[in-house]
Amino acid sequence: MLASGRQDSTVLDPEVFRQVCAMADAATQAQRVLAEANSEMKNALLDAMADELEAASKTIAQANDVDMRAARQEGMSAGKLDRLHFDETRVKAAADGVRHVATLPDPIGQVVRGSTLPNGLRLNEVRVPIGVFGMIYEARPNVTVDVASLCLKSGNAVLLRGGHEARHTNEATLAIICKVLQEQGFDPALVASVDRFGRMGATAMMEARGHIDVLVPRGGAGLIQAVVRNSKVPVIETGAGNVHIYVDKAADFAKAIPVILNAKTQRVGVCNAAEKLIVHRDVAKEFLPLAARALADAGVELHADDEAYEIIEQGGIGNVNLLHATGEDWDTEYLALKMGVKVVGTLDEAIEHINVHSTGHTECIISEDYSAIERFTKRIDSAVVMANASSRFTDGGMFGFGAELGISTQKLHARGPMGLAEMTTTKWIGYGTGQVRA
Repeated sequence: MLASGRQDSTVLDPEVFRQVCAMADAATQAQRVLAEANSEMKNALLDAMADELEAASKTIAQANDVDMRAARQEGMSAGKLDRLHFDETRVKAAADGVRHVATLPDPIGQVVRGSTLPNGLRLNEVRVPIGVFGMIYEARPNVTVDVASLCLKSGNAVLLRGGHEARHTNEATLAIICKVLQEQGFDPALVASVDRFGRMGATAMMEARGHIDVLVPRGGAGLIQAVVRNSKVPVIETGAGNVHIYVDKAADFAKAIPVILNAKTQRVGVCNAAEKLIVHRDVAKEFLPLAARALADAGVELHADDEAYEIIEQGGIGNVNLLHATGEDWDTEYLALKMGVKVVGTLDEAIEHINVHSTGHTECIISEDYSAIERFTKRIDSAVVMANASSRFTDGGMFGFGAELGISTQKLHARGPMGLAEMTTTKWIGYGTGQVRA
């Protein structure tokens, strides 16, 4: 399956499919052993993994240099290059994330709810691992570490398809993880890669219903939709981020400008970066020149609707790169120093526009009007809604999860950043003393 969303014209190789299914079955067997491990054993495994990753940070960074050079030669965009970049600092930060996951409460065995029937039968709904995850992702080597740590702590196994762009980085990282698994007495089949099969490996994963329990794609909109449309394995959709910031007529400009700049420019190649700025007409003539100047100073290209274009143009901002927005702009996740700008007449108009064009990831409102914030947060249909704060906080690490499997934009099973609890399902256990149903 191609990252653009087009199907690979090559027919699935039966031998590749057989080998991928065999890997998934080996992961299933290994996962059943892991599921019996207590929290102390899993935490010791994660601590050892973090130490080894940190010790090997230079080696992993050197492998990443190879991938980065190849990506630049292939003309990879700045946003994707930022995602691919995994230097020593980022490797060590990923190792710290693993340590943090080790400190979190173990969800396995937690009682979600329970009751005792009138006949004395005691019922408990408890958290259990899902089983074998499949991850299809591109140019994101940090995902290899994040997913491995979350899966191991939550008692799950995982098959990875990390994409050719990060091949050397992922190989170096997985070598460390598998080494630690073996040293700690666990089967390395718990965290395995199908990258050696290329795109065919991803296609085989999508076909492996009954071998892989759930598939999670992370990447651009094309990749995600290709997996959603073609997978026979149940999919948790982690959506692209066409993120909006709405500046209300009751906004505090001193709060709004820093939030917009942070959301748009701190890291442009991530799904929680802001892509659209929606401004209430009552404050547009005063606010838009301020915002446009700040964004222009940060190198952001503005794609404005007619009203916003006229206001910004009349603002006399010399260095602004200002373009007329097209209909396509409102549905585009730029992942670049570009931002769509629109003026609306009412809060309701802003909400309607966002709900039509959003990918369901994160939306923000800047306002000092409590009733406006309440209406916005209740009516916006996205996984995360922020009030007077940057969209960049939509992240498993920022939410206190240590890491994340992804940001789920669907409504079933999990929504928003997926941490340990979201990587479990439940089972019911009944404790009786010989009760029979009349």
